[in-house]
Amino acid sequence: MDALAGLLDGPRARGAFMIRACFDPPWAVRVADEAPLTVMLMARGSCWITHDAGGAPVRLGPGDLAIARGPWPYTCGDTPDTAPQALILPGGECRYPDGGSLNGSMDLGVRTWGDRPDAGTVMLIGTYLMRGEISGRLLDALPPLLTLTDELWSCPLTPLLTQEIVRDEPGQEVVLDRLLDLLLISSLRAWFSRPDSAAPAWYRALADPVVGPVLRLLQDDPAHPWTVAALAAEAGVSRAALARRFTGLVGEPPMSYLTGWRLALAADRLRDTDLTLDTIARQVGYGSPFALSTAFKRVYGVSPQDHRAGTLTAGRA
Repeated sequence: MDALAGLLDGPRARGAFMIRACFDPPWAVRVADEAPLTVMLMARGSCWITHDAGGAPVRLGPGDLAIARGPWPYTCGDTPDTAPQALILPGGECRYPDGGSLNGSMDLGVRTWGDRPDAGTVMLIGTYLMRGEISGRLLDALPPLLTLTDELWSCPLTPLLTQEIVRDEPGQEVVLDRLLDLLLISSLRAWFSRPDSAAPAWYRALADPVVGPVLRLLQDDPAHPWTVAALAAEAGVSRAALARRFTGLVGEPPMSYLTGWRLALAADRLRDTDLTLDTIARQVGYGSPFALSTAFKRVYGVSPQDHRAGTLTAGRA
């Protein structure tokens, strides 16, 4: 598996929130739902996105796409200065800015919301509701807000998503979940492939003649009992030289990177498989379930069992 495939092998939407938002100017919506990731595709018209994490407001035109990473709030509107007319909160709760309930008052039919179905501005929006649906290493690689213009990437999924998002057929949620995964993966692949891509440090370091092969060893065989000495021998350099070069390019020492990689793999396998904790521990390089549990809780703040239980709860929801 190449590095980009490994990074993108993770999105698994489960009952994601999908909606077709339709507005006429002036309009603005404040989004504070704390969702880990939201994809916005402009089907018609334009909008401005102002993200609370910083940076200048960004304009989206027809065919443009934006991905907002939580938990920071952001505002979408016809101009950066339009005052929000609606507030989206966690759990899909929708309110007026003064706190009054807005739930249901702007519904326009199946997964359609806003002023009127044939409004001048139409956005197709897909939201991953739970962090467990997106691998942590992918979320960590993304900025708070990224955009792709129609000039850089022409989305082939727009016509299909436009049709499917308003359909009410058996199994439609599963169809939309898979379409959202495909939209996210294809757009991120295009974003990472740009010459000025803000790819994570370890991804850029793969091109280094010394660090690149070491990273591939760690990624391809995390269960091996690697040491800095063994990695340095594979790379043909001294331990000190490897540690210095690796840390300078990746941002952390080789063993720290290996620990993070092992735990990220464990988190994904807890989410996506029914493997026992003992099996997962051996697959990612830990000698016992206890050793994996200790390291996992120290980094993720919950036990592996609680992480898996939270993912299952999200899937049922």
